[in-house]
Amino acid sequence: MEYRDSMNQLLSSKLFLTGRPIMKRIIFYALTFYTVWMSPVVADEVGGADESISLSALFPKEALHSLLLPKSKWQPLARVRDRDLWKTVPQTAQEALLKQADSFLNKEVPSLPATLYLEFNRNGNRSHYQNVWYDRHNMLHTLVLGECFEDKGRYLDAITNCLWAICEESSWTWPAHIDRQKAGFGLPDTTEPVVALFSAETASSLAWTVYLLKDRLDTVSPLICERVTREIDQRILTPYLERDNFGWMAFGARTKENRPNNWNPWINSNVLAAALLVEKNQDRRVELVHKVLRCVDNWLVPHPADGSCDEGPGYWGRAGASLFDILDLLFRATDGRLDVFEKALIKEIGQFIYRAHIADDYFVVVGDCDARIGINRDLVYRYGQRIQDPLMQALALADMNRADLVDYSGGYFSLGRTLFALFNLPNLIEAPTATAPFLRDVWLGDPELQLMTARDRQGSARGFYLACWAGHNGQSHNHNDVGNFVIYMDGFPFIIDVGRPTYTRQTFSHDRYKIWAMQSAYHNLPTINGFQQKDGHQYLARDVHYRVGEGLAELSMDIAPSYPKQAGIQAWKRQVRLVRERAVEVRDSFQLNQKTNQVVQHLFTPCKVTQSGTTLILSHPQTNLSLHIQYDPSVLMVKIETMAIKDGKLKQTWGPELQRILLTNVSDAPQQDWTVSFKKGREQQ
Repeated sequence: MEYRDSMNQLLSSKLFLTGRPIMKRIIFYALTFYTVWMSPVVADEVGGADESISLSALFPKEALHSLLLPKSKWQPLARVRDRDLWKTVPQTAQEALLKQADSFLNKEVPSLPATLYLEFNRNGNRSHYQNVWYDRHNMLHTLVLGECFEDKGRYLDAITNCLWAICEESSWTWPAHIDRQKAGFGLPDTTEPVVALFSAETASSLAWTVYLLKDRLDTVSPLICERVTREIDQRILTPYLERDNFGWMAFGARTKENRPNNWNPWINSNVLAAALLVEKNQDRRVELVHKVLRCVDNWLVPHPADGSCDEGPGYWGRAGASLFDILDLLFRATDGRLDVFEKALIKEIGQFIYRAHIADDYFVVVGDCDARIGINRDLVYRYGQRIQDPLMQALALADMNRADLVDYSGGYFSLGRTLFALFNLPNLIEAPTATAPFLRDVWLGDPELQLMTARDRQGSARGFYLACWAGHNGQSHNHNDVGNFVIYMDGFPFIIDVGRPTYTRQTFSHDRYKIWAMQSAYHNLPTINGFQQKDGHQYLARDVHYRVGEGLAELSMDIAPSYPKQAGIQAWKRQVRLVRERAVEVRDSFQLNQKTNQVVQHLFTPCKVTQSGTTLILSHPQTNLSLHIQYDPSVLMVKIETMAIKDGKLKQTWGPELQRILLTNVSDAPQQDWTVSFKKGREQQ
């Protein structure tokens, strides 16, 4: 601990925070070198928090009265009138956003008619409404930033149109989330506002707009900000304060088996921002903040001690990262007196994002995650700063294209997060280039996930990368995938988890597991007698063991309990092993109740598959590498299928088709033992 304490002191020193760029580079490289190579804490020994954290217990309501700055004295960021501060935002970002804002000046606010709202209930499509919603909010956010940069009043009328249109929406809640009302799906009941993901997101956006531009909007009409503030209170703050029965709040549910998902920190982060920015009554402000703490506790107290996010790294951006939004806002709103960033659990939750990193923008695909994730670099960097972790900062800086930092012309962007990013942009631009941590070994052993990752060597994407997980099939955003694994070489995918297709009504319905991508037969898993794995906490891995050393990393488990009893499995021991610099080996030893030749091992790949004798050759289209799959033909026979990918989201990631390899048992003996090896082939010329 003496080593890490000294490193942390150096990282937070005035020399690092205020020094010249060259000095920052020297310190940063030194920190990264020592953390990766010299630290006595081995990279594969992922720790865990000693105890859970209760924010509401640490900061009771009585304490908040003295801790929380009054609204009149709290200035988290520059307002439009603070011209010198806005000039500190790099010119490239200003120019990019002004250009985008100009493109919105003569455009009508996109329409959200009732029939568009009804589409989700009528045909299950949620994208059509959501895409227009995104367009509305991107327009507002861009125009607001344009006015803050320019301060000439050119964008005020367009901003007013956006604000007024949003205030006139019957509900800020998306059609896919309106079932929380008593009337269920369909049109929203305007007498029953529903606090959900994007109603809270709307409140935050509008609150930041009022905070930034109230003086200027009052010149158009004092009724604008007055109405916006009233709508925020009636639609979000009052129902949030008065009701405890929104499911995502999870009051009374503080168990690992029934803890809330990313909705909890995500919604709470936006409610907190809105409350801090617009609530004038300090007593009510304290009430709102303390309820946020109590509500977040329902997510945080039962959180796995190793920081693992069972929704995967794709949802970390709205789970662990939203927790950071909350803690960072509270740190600022209390002048640094509400500070829990030194707590072990808070650090572990942040570090999950680089523990699940493979290479480039590839991350381990757990549940509904995407295989490729564009991380919020500013947020990851600032989280790394707060917990004083140079590896987390290195992930944010790795392979960073400075031009991408000022490009807001793509998908939806949060106004609150973007504001903090813009003012932190000089630090990112001046930061030294970095290499991602590329941890050699990671073991997150909490039963919620039980994730092993391993690569050939520390600090490099070269060679093999293996990830395998045990856990259970009752996770939030669950896929039936106990015992699944993925293999990458030199950062390229060879054996993959497909990830999730585009969300529809079916995705979160009773028919969820009729979607092929959620089924175990479409993961790298066996199907036995036609039976796949089942969903639910009771379908899990048992006898899970992790072993690691210089030459290998291995995860073994019995996956039999993840299948229904009708499958007739007494035991199915799966060992997934990386033999460094040599191969990945998957050994399956099983005992069935009766004879059968209906055991099929599935493997998925984006590669071209050819067969040479008893070897399957996987050739990746983007590299000259190949992966050779070796099996015993006296034990297994092979079949190769081409799967056309029709879903737009999956097609964007994997292309128009994938190859599905089926390895079927030759013998019908009830007890069998086979090994499939994956070895690096010769590089193609």
